[in-house]
Amino acid sequence: MIVQADVETSYAVLVSDTMSEDGLLPLVQNEKIEVVQGKPDEIDDLSRFSALLVRSATQVDAALLEQMPELKIVARAGVGIDNIDLHAATKHGVIVINAPDGNTISTTEHTFAMMMALFRNIPQAYTSLKNHEWNRKAFQGTELRGKTLGIIGLGRIGTELAKRAAAFQMNTVVFDPFLTAERAQKIGVKLLELEDLLQIADVITVHTPLTKETEDLLGKENFAKTKPGVFILNCARGGIINEAALKEALDSGHVAGAALDVFEHEPADNYGLIDMPQVVATPHIAASTVEAQESVAIQVAEEVIQVLNGAPAAHSINLPAISEELYEKIRPYYELTNTMGHFVSQCVKSAVQHIDVSFSGTIAHEETSVLSRSFMAGFLSPRIDAPVNVVNAGVIAEERGITYRQAHTSESYGYANLVEAHVSGTNGDFIVQGTYIDAYGPRITKINEFNIDLIPNGHLIYIRHSDQPGVIGKMGQLLGRHDVNIATMQVGRKEEGGEAIMMLAVDKEVSDAVINDLTAVEEIHAADPIEFH
Repeated sequence: MIVQADVETSYAVLVSDTMSEDGLLPLVQNEKIEVVQGKPDEIDDLSRFSALLVRSATQVDAALLEQMPELKIVARAGVGIDNIDLHAATKHGVIVINAPDGNTISTTEHTFAMMMALFRNIPQAYTSLKNHEWNRKAFQGTELRGKTLGIIGLGRIGTELAKRAAAFQMNTVVFDPFLTAERAQKIGVKLLELEDLLQIADVITVHTPLTKETEDLLGKENFAKTKPGVFILNCARGGIINEAALKEALDSGHVAGAALDVFEHEPADNYGLIDMPQVVATPHIAASTVEAQESVAIQVAEEVIQVLNGAPAAHSINLPAISEELYEKIRPYYELTNTMGHFVSQCVKSAVQHIDVSFSGTIAHEETSVLSRSFMAGFLSPRIDAPVNVVNAGVIAEERGITYRQAHTSESYGYANLVEAHVSGTNGDFIVQGTYIDAYGPRITKINEFNIDLIPNGHLIYIRHSDQPGVIGKMGQLLGRHDVNIATMQVGRKEEGGEAIMMLAVDKEVSDAVINDLTAVEEIHAADPIEFH
């Protein structure tokens, strides 16, 4: 279908996947815009389009982008961007946006509906009555009022869920290692450690990204710490809850019931769990509402109009379009700052309130705001279940109660260019310095008071220890027993016999067992795995 404007248009927009017609009205009703609906391979001339709207079906790759030289923006009506080649889009100067807020309310409401269905046995009672049974005593429920709701991960959805829980007179406790106490107080929730939450919550719901740290977060060990008769919900990501451990806890009666919208494998095939009478299950439909689909279409349609009119994109996933000359000049430092942010985020495993990013050397004479935002994007990416980029990093940081600023200084410690980040958080300060050296690439040159020369890639282990004879030998033997090979080792110390650090590059990702054994060594105070992908 082709929708032609009645007057001469300035821009042509291609909608290549099915979307809500009401959601597209901002584009259709704009007199400057011609809207064309159709698959790219059905269009004779792709070169005239300034914007492309997609969902998950259309593959936006380098070949398609080559055919669309006038393209300024690709808009994904939804959250996921797996079907879009971000690197190719950036190289072509094309902004990629998505609609991260579109399904927030939909998922929140579905989670709350699942909780109410769980507490009141609604699906079971419905099935019984449909089988022409009248068994009121079998489906006696439990009130939400006065119960303690434990939310693991307080992002957008968790925050909205807390608001609704307050309306039902529930007490809400939260575990989120990246949430500040000030923001928790502002939202009206009590911030706890995970173990404390597990012990007191009557119902636990997870709303975190699926990462190495959160995979199997609720497994056999943590289920044993929960309150007997607890209810469990997962409308976030399959794999955060270990399904085998959940079934075992349900079988024993320790967990009273579970409500699941997502599963370790989808389409779901774990019918041993799903068929249990204590389990309420839906086929990953938390975001599937008419309003959510309309909302994401409206959001991207309006943002496309803004970008075509010259305004910045609020939900960009990649770099804004910049000149090729400037992009090539700042690209090494863009990658350096992003890598430094990612590094710091894994070193500082606690809430952060403020970050200072300073630049010295020749790079300080360039426009560095995109570089400080690049650091923030790298810092936030491991902590946020949504794409973070130089455009939206500031907004997300503000939502998380994190302030940041940039500065230019004259002290470069002998380097042609130097970037320093000073992070202030719940557990004190953390300082890192880095540089980019032509023909050698990015380097981490200092961690707190320790000078090092670290290549930030691959698999690393960051160890803090006492500077005593034999520590390195103990560490090497321990890693050898775990079949972990050391590629390089950087060491630093303040003074003989005092505090010291080791930064090890190893050949493979290390397990929790390795980290636990390292920290069991008397002279080693802490050890953290650092991963670069």
